[in-house]
Amino acid sequence: MASHLYSKRLLYYDGQAQSTRSRQTFRSIDPSTGSPIADIEAASQPDVDAAISSAESAFPSWSATPPTARSRILLRAVAILRERNNELAEIETRDTGKPFTETSTVDVVTGADVLEYYANLVASGGLNGETTQVRPDAWMYTTKTPLGVCAGIGAWNYPIQIALWKSAPCLAAGNCMVYKPSEFTPLHAQTLAEIYTEAGLPAGVFNVVNGAGDVGAYLAAHPGIAKVSFTGQVSTGQKVAASAAGGMKYVTMELGGKSPLLILPDADVDQAVDGAMMANFFSTGQVCTNGTRVFVPEQMLEAFEKTLLEKMQYVRLGDVMSEKTNFGPLVSKVHYDKVLGYIRHGIDVDGAKLLYGGPEKPELPEGSSVELKNGYWVKPTVFTSCNDSMRIAREEIFGPVMCVLPYATASPSYLDDLVARANDTPMGLAAGVFTSNLSDAHKVVARLQAGITWVNTWGESPAEMPVGGWKLSGLGVENGRRGLEAWVRDKSTLVEMGGSVASAFAKL
Repeated sequence: MASHLYSKRLLYYDGQAQSTRSRQTFRSIDPSTGSPIADIEAASQPDVDAAISSAESAFPSWSATPPTARSRILLRAVAILRERNNELAEIETRDTGKPFTETSTVDVVTGADVLEYYANLVASGGLNGETTQVRPDAWMYTTKTPLGVCAGIGAWNYPIQIALWKSAPCLAAGNCMVYKPSEFTPLHAQTLAEIYTEAGLPAGVFNVVNGAGDVGAYLAAHPGIAKVSFTGQVSTGQKVAASAAGGMKYVTMELGGKSPLLILPDADVDQAVDGAMMANFFSTGQVCTNGTRVFVPEQMLEAFEKTLLEKMQYVRLGDVMSEKTNFGPLVSKVHYDKVLGYIRHGIDVDGAKLLYGGPEKPELPEGSSVELKNGYWVKPTVFTSCNDSMRIAREEIFGPVMCVLPYATASPSYLDDLVARANDTPMGLAAGVFTSNLSDAHKVVARLQAGITWVNTWGESPAEMPVGGWKLSGLGVENGRRGLEAWVRDKSTLVEMGGSVASAFAKL
């Protein structure tokens, strides 16, 4: 439609954009205004088959391409991503509702960093195996071989970053990928595919299919897929993993969390508040690693709340393209209703003390457009004096809702009790501790049941850092050296050089 901000998004395989055979479309909505900004063509099952077939055709040649040659292509894609950073960031802002101040400094940047990391890693021996002499006349060596055609299923909160976190190690290792973006934030996918092609990636190595859960389910269960990498909520991830397991596929699952942030009695209050705000309100709280259970010692509670209230004025809503805005709307009407439901439940059923925010529409800056007032805006919300049995303190809300949980320190075993409370969740994605005693920090972090942990900070995840969840929060890791291992299979070979074969059937 002429009124849409962006042109129609298509599928992508065989090295070019392709129209869907289903002729079905859906719309991408700008969360800040509630208005449609693009039509998206949805893939049918024959479309998914065609994309997988394209990847299968490309795999023999791409997997045989030397790592250094693959690296050069991927590094050209890194350069293009960085050159077009602001353009791509604006697309992410319009699609997700996240402020441009965030997408322009985080989303594309961190995705490109991971692509650069893996391109350099495979070019410098990251895929090398091992060689061992097992006897004077026998050697054993291992090789790492790519898996084949892999499926990447993205989430809506960090669209292009997640697409790059999945495709970077996949392609660097010599695999091909069929990628399905979230139906809520699909605008980046075709553009990323075009950037890969412009960089010199052969046709069929990176492909895109759009659609909802049915498309993802068909892709994940397809016999032509060797591995599924999924990012999303726990319940969906369990279904995807179960489907993949039936076909003995490799999987990487990065799922949700209900992460604890432990503030110890000796922590600096200012720093602890800054950490708690980053752990709850960055990206409007739509981050799976968010530290939404903030444990505060009773003797610090008053100072913590006072400092937090003073700093809440620095959470600034408004035009998502403005350099002043650092807090955007929620991603969709469905998610908006879900988060508001949790906030109301916290007040009406859990009986938590509302320190800040609430379910009412927030006030936008004076002069905001009428369109902006139709967006999915919520107030950053803080509940205090919470307890562990409250629903808002147990279930993943995935919105800007902080639960402050006081704890007593009179008992000599208070730290044991605190760690037990922090671990009392079926999820284990992230956790962190604030303290001025680094010895205590290391001891506490070692006992926290989470795959990603921070000390005196929250949220940073550089390309070199492997990240993954424990318990229901996931399987495997992304990023870092270990992240590359998730995209290859090992082959062991023993070579006998003695000129004879040891046999149990020799002549007596």
